[in-house]
Amino acid sequence: ECEAELRRSGAGVAKLLRAGDVVWDIALGDERNIGRMVWDGNYLVDLDYKYSSLGELSPYFHSLAFPPSYFHRVIRTGESTGDNQQASPIVYVDISPWGQEIAQNLQLLQERGKAETPHGALHDVVRWVHRSSFKIRAPATTEHTRVHSHLREYFPHLIPRSERRAIPHLPGVFIDPHWYGTVVVEAEGTQEGLADLQERCGPGVFPPRPEAITGIAKGVERRRIWRVIREKSRPGEIWLRPVREKERV
Repeated sequence: ECEAELRRSGAGVAKLLRAGDVVWDIALGDERNIGRMVWDGNYLVDLDYKYSSLGELSPYFHSLAFPPSYFHRVIRTGESTGDNQQASPIVYVDISPWGQEIAQNLQLLQERGKAETPHGALHDVVRWVHRSSFKIRAPATTEHTRVHSHLREYFPHLIPRSERRAIPHLPGVFIDPHWYGTVVVEAEGTQEGLADLQERCGPGVFPPRPEAITGIAKGVERRRIWRVIREKSRPGEIWLRPVREKERV
């Protein structure tokens, strides 16, 4: 019904939409993400509520096809207070094509920092994390691409698909240039956190683990779910942490 309304509109709104555009039914009000849906090129897709009471992007979409901040302040997230897991947006990324690189860079590190309580007070914390990284490299440039390098830096969405890197195992879907650079993945410094990260790297990268370990992301779709660590991310370096089953709302 919503798609029909878009196509019936006098301005021909449906013709102007691109995959990833958010459509908001303002008749439903402006509370949280009510009335927001995402256009996939043909249909409007509802938000997903498995890991957020506010709603997040549906796993139907491949986040590497959009800039990491594409839905920032468009699809609302929770407030960044205390240990609010929902303050960081969910993205869907299959890291298995880079599994070997992640295995080579994997480290167990002690991290010191500050945490904010729900009342706004700060206190020192020490925690262990499993951290690794991989690089998403831009395709090799040619004489033609070098000529327009200044435009490509500021307007990467204008780069033709033929000159972008395809998302592995997804013919016809391309990585947005804002992902080019280093992607850091950070998991809990526990056996469960390590097992979950290893499972996401795909079969054959790490030795098989005992099935007794719980909380591991089983299934292709669950292995794609991450949250962006906004406070650590910057252009050319995006930080992700895995979303585990225990975070379901």
